[in-house]
Amino acid sequence: MNTVKKPLTPFGQQLKHRHVVENDEFAAFARRIIRAHGRRVASGDVEALRDLVALSTNLDDAIGEAVIGLRAFGYSWAEIGSRLGITRQAAQQRWGDRP
Repeated sequence: MNTVKKPLTPFGQQLKHRHVVENDEFAAFARRIIRAHGRRVASGDVEALRDLVALSTNLDDAIGEAVIGLRAFGYSWAEIGSRLGITRQAAQQRWGDRP
């Protein structure tokens, strides 16, 4: 017997404003890890300095992926720009030409 309830929306259809409760906690965790990495380098681990700097590239890539995903999810450039404290034009100029 199948006890799984049918979804309220058709399979594959997603709601535009999906609420994810753990985002604040996850972001705080990521900030703690990055600060800990900086302290590790500061304590004399010069070999890890390049890896710490490379995180900025990873972060830029992740932001681009997030913005493109939000656009695909239906968010406008104005909505994205307002969350970032920039104009819609600035957001579109920075991330608009990505695949």
